[in-house]
Amino acid sequence: MTMTKPAPATAGGVSAHPASLTPPSPSAAEAAGPVRLLLDTEDDRAVHRAACRWADPARGKITVDPTPHTTSPAYLALDVLRALGRSGFSHPEAERMSTDPAWRAVICWSLAAGVREVIVLRAHLLTVERLRRLATWRTETGIRLILVAHAPEPAGARRLMEHFADAQLTDVARVRGTAAALAAIGPAAADRRVGPPPLDHVPPLPAALRSSVAVFRAECWRRQNGADFARTDGQYRAGYAAARTWLARTLPPPDDAEDTGHPAEPTAFGLHETEALRLFLARLTVSSPSREHTVARIRGAQAGLLTRSVLLNVPDDLTRRTGPGITTLPLTPRAVHTITTHLPNPLRAAAIAALLFTGTTTSLLAMTQIAGVDEGTTRITIDREGRINVGAPPTARHLYAIPPRARPLLRAALEFRRRTPRTAPGHGLFANCFGTTLRLKALLADSGLAVPALDHPHGGDDWHTAAHGWYLHAPTLPAPDVLPRLGPVHP
Repeated sequence: MTMTKPAPATAGGVSAHPASLTPPSPSAAEAAGPVRLLLDTEDDRAVHRAACRWADPARGKITVDPTPHTTSPAYLALDVLRALGRSGFSHPEAERMSTDPAWRAVICWSLAAGVREVIVLRAHLLTVERLRRLATWRTETGIRLILVAHAPEPAGARRLMEHFADAQLTDVARVRGTAAALAAIGPAAADRRVGPPPLDHVPPLPAALRSSVAVFRAECWRRQNGADFARTDGQYRAGYAAARTWLARTLPPPDDAEDTGHPAEPTAFGLHETEALRLFLARLTVSSPSREHTVARIRGAQAGLLTRSVLLNVPDDLTRRTGPGITTLPLTPRAVHTITTHLPNPLRAAAIAALLFTGTTTSLLAMTQIAGVDEGTTRITIDREGRINVGAPPTARHLYAIPPRARPLLRAALEFRRRTPRTAPGHGLFANCFGTTLRLKALLADSGLAVPALDHPHGGDDWHTAAHGWYLHAPTLPAPDVLPRLGPVHP
């Protein structure tokens, strides 16, 4: 359903600290207090202005201004989504949302954004069906609901109370008069930001060197000036420290080979170790702003693992592959704001975010099951071979790290799918999001973002899926070009 009414100034993005998406119990709505009905008998514009200025989505407070001259519950849901900052349905080609999906989106986004208080204007125009939808929203999320109505005559107030009773909103506390309504609304929000976050700027690194881990840091020191080397070395050190920490916390030391006087052959990582390695590499590079940053982090990780007698091999054509840090874009506050503003449907928003932080193909991402996202929404697990070759021995699955800013989007999508009728954990999370070329183009047009992975030829597996690890069964080795304390390297 296309909307043309401009978005109010109270729009905002997803909270930086989203609430859990577990629906509150009915007692949560009771704990929030009764529904407050503010009867503005004088129809004073100051009440409307105070309600709009009170809104602060970043702190869980929104004001909904229903579209006039319509009684459609779907329009009211879109008005709520607009107040939440989801206003991407305003152009003619945008996705339409019918009544039930729109209200499911309202509940999921409210939980994801941590909405606690809601003011609804023009409550005297609400129908019983619209009030029922508001009551369900309140029960499912535990929000504190405030309704502002213009009812100067006693008959109008009685009729409004009858509508509340029909909608099973029985715990209503009335406040009459302009002064009392203004006092009940409270002060305007302080330091309320309007508009998208500023653009992010990351100082670029020089072109990535094709040197192996044995000489990578030394070559950077020789070929780069002081400022460039400092930035490159910072990424290298981060990968080095992360790898050593991950190895100490995650992988047990291998069984020592029998002492025969000859070095034992390297032992390849097993199934679970390979999956852990893939997830570590994805987490290490998912926030990387460029391929150069990614290469530096990976070389540092290789050096760090070598100090613990673990060899990490990555593809030689690393920068021409796909995957985290190569064909991905960091989910900055600006990117998340764009996604949530342009895509009111939680499934579409999560799908475009997943394309950005996985950097993989749509065909592989479409295999993601609801159960493939862990409860903490920290990783996506895709068993491609298990779905294609049913009954075959298990192989290492594809794993991708979910960056913190994308987790509210994935939580909202999971909740949306679980609330959809006839849904099971084995069903696809992104069903009907990619599909045909036309559907994918529509999704990209709605999102307003460029997705690097879609412009890549995808000649093989993602780079972190093609990486392999071995235990060397040798005494602890020094990193090839890492001197004590990671000091300067001299040619």
